[in-house]
Amino acid sequence: MKRKDLVNILHRRTGASRKESSDIVDHFFTTIKETIKEGDKVELRGFGSFTLRSYEERAGRNPKTGEEILIRPKKKPHFKVGQELRKGVQ
Repeated sequence: MKRKDLVNILHRRTGASRKESSDIVDHFFTTIKETIKEGDKVELRGFGSFTLRSYEERAGRNPKTGEEILIRPKKKPHFKVGQELRKGVQ
């Protein structure tokens, strides 16, 4: 499913215009991104939760040359599937 499909479903089910539906979808995802970026957790009961994970600096290897390299610290978004969603797709 693409963003456009989500907008169309919201438009059909709510009767809102395509522009309003598009704005709602955009605001929803923007809010999730901003909240995670601030370091807070977004939890959608039954669906899952979004968090930001921090990874420390570590030593690694270049797979092509075998040379040891330093991997910089980083932060990555993480999604954990909710129990209802997990059971619903099995």
